[in-house]
Amino acid sequence: MELVAEVYSATRAMPADERFGLTAQLRRAAVSVPSCIAEGNARQSTADYLRFLSMAAGSLAEVETQLALTEKLGFLQSSSIVPAYDRLRATTKLLQALRKALTKKLAADTPRSPFPVPRSPL
Repeated sequence: MELVAEVYSATRAMPADERFGLTAQLRRAAVSVPSCIAEGNARQSTADYLRFLSMAAGSLAEVETQLALTEKLGFLQSSSIVPAYDRLRATTKLLQALRKALTKKLAADTPRSPFPVPRSPL
């Protein structure tokens, strides 16, 4: 949610004619990150949670790309988007750590067959 606040703060300075373009798209992508995390957490299984965390990671990539576009197109100065980039990096690290932990949990919770799988002689 901190990333959303940073993105909204940075995009206030965007040109008015971008309100329904890049500004809206950037804000939607940012809002999608905590929304996907929350929805995944509410699901019944770790596998579902991981699927939603993957979508959140995709939204983070969108935010990163769109922030770069705002700078490249001259809509925002580098200095005004530094806090959003910093929060983006921190959020990405946290999300990666959560995905790693849940992947380990899922592997540990997955029942293994009591019968060994025969190896092919080839």
